[in-house]
Amino acid sequence: MQDAKEIILVVDDEPTLVRLSEKILTSLGYQVLTATSGLEACKILEENKYHIDLVVLDFIMPGMSGEETFQRLREINPHVRVLLSSGYSREGKAKNLIDQGIQGFIQKPFVMQELADAVRMALDKEA
Repeated sequence: MQDAKEIILVVDDEPTLVRLSEKILTSLGYQVLTATSGLEACKILEENKYHIDLVVLDFIMPGMSGEETFQRLREINPHVRVLLSSGYSREGKAKNLIDQGIQGFIQKPFVMQELADAVRMALDKEA
């Protein structure tokens, strides 16, 4: 079982998905912060720079895209761990971010066990 102190930031422009992910991750014992935009995610990371253990980041978002958000998050904390979430295949546009060293990828829609496994693997993977 994971350390109860692990903090996960969930970033998705779909409020329903944010709430669902928060509910799942909280039930697994994680502390969860949420953001519905890249800008909001960057602000939260800035305020909690070295306390967030993992960011679950939606790839396709209006305004600041997942890719732009990822770049900005890495500027704030170069060691931030990121699990990319997308309805698109990992072989498509998301592959560029995967090649840049994110800790994992989860395909939407996902079920509780898939999210639990992907988060644990991303947290345990070497940065």
